[in-house]
Amino acid sequence: MDLFSYMNEKNRESEAPLASRMRPRTLDEVVGQEHIVGRGRLLYRAIRADKLSSVIFYGPPGTGKTTLARVIANTTSAAFVQLNATTSGKKDMEEVVRDAQTRRGGYGTGTILFIDEIHRFNKSQQDYLLPFVEDGTVILIGATTENPYFEVNGALLSRSIVFELKPLSAAAIEELLQRAADDTERGLGSFHVVLEPDARAFLADICGGDARAALNALELGALSTEPGEDGRIHIDLETASECIQKRVVRYDRDGDQHYDTISAFIKSMRGSDPDAAVYYLAKMLYAGEDVKFIARRIMICASEDVGNADPMAMVVAASAAQEVERVGMPESQLILSQAAIYVACAPKSNACCEAVFAALHSVKNVRTSVPGHLQDAHYGGHEKLGHGIGYKYAHDYPNHYVEQQYLPDEVAGERFYEPTDIGYEAKIRDYFEKIGRSFRQS
Repeated sequence: MDLFSYMNEKNRESEAPLASRMRPRTLDEVVGQEHIVGRGRLLYRAIRADKLSSVIFYGPPGTGKTTLARVIANTTSAAFVQLNATTSGKKDMEEVVRDAQTRRGGYGTGTILFIDEIHRFNKSQQDYLLPFVEDGTVILIGATTENPYFEVNGALLSRSIVFELKPLSAAAIEELLQRAADDTERGLGSFHVVLEPDARAFLADICGGDARAALNALELGALSTEPGEDGRIHIDLETASECIQKRVVRYDRDGDQHYDTISAFIKSMRGSDPDAAVYYLAKMLYAGEDVKFIARRIMICASEDVGNADPMAMVVAASAAQEVERVGMPESQLILSQAAIYVACAPKSNACCEAVFAALHSVKNVRTSVPGHLQDAHYGGHEKLGHGIGYKYAHDYPNHYVEQQYLPDEVAGERFYEPTDIGYEAKIRDYFEKIGRSFRQS
């Protein structure tokens, strides 16, 4: 490295954001994630002994995936190469592999390849790495915010150990914030920053386990606040709240949080908990979820989990879906709230759902034909073929009902729909018992 490159690198480091400057450099500086890097844990031992195998770090932003990779880079005797899958391609990997093979053959030195956002690589790009990870040409460290079991090649996963990083605790983030405020070399110590305890606690709580978000807010407060009469920059609760205008909500519209939250939303409606249903609805709305997607899920729940126990649930859900398309936000949140609460409070039955699945199973496994008396009789020659002969028109009989066979001969007597005695389905049972058709006891 020449003098100009060296100075450029030093300037880049000094001008980097606070969150980048304050990255831990050693295992002892790492805060949080004790379940994987606590003393005595597998990853801790492997890094200490410089015996790391290929790993995948998976977790939300700001939880330390890149930090752990940098700690490994500072610890290992192997060459450390970093790529970002959003800007790198196969040619970059080919170059890394060539250098790794040269390094290994000429000097006996290993190579650790860190790929940030590894889920951004397509299948063929991930496949390219397989033989070189397999034979030890490179030790892979992949970092991803997406579930690796969905986004990373299965063969690559089988050659790696997956470590899941959790959102940092409030206590851990408070420690990082205070460290940044006091550090005169990399932090804000030279600015004489005083981080008030209530402001520190507020930032640690509101950042949602994201250390980067908390540190960015602290830096913004320090750079935008005038020193007090004592020459110090005081970050109080008011300043901290201005620096994070909105609580950070863990919600990736294409990732686990999306699926986990919508799952909790549906299960809360199914479980008749309107408070939980409206809470998860609010979380999705706050995070910017598509209101049409939410409306579709309410409609599905109204049919699958409420069904004929309260047929109005389907009407309310369908009306809400139409209204949110016409009205838009922010008023749509009122419409969705009403629909979600209605479905959550409605009596529940999945009898209609079970009926169609049972019927589909029968259709799939039993070959049938439509009984002759139900076949279409509106074309010439139907009498000679026997179509429609013997059909009884229900409205010609008392109560507009007459007993006759409607199911094919092959499945005659099967019962697919068994209404419960809950809500409106109790009236359905009463009606059928009145006309002489009985059901199993629910």
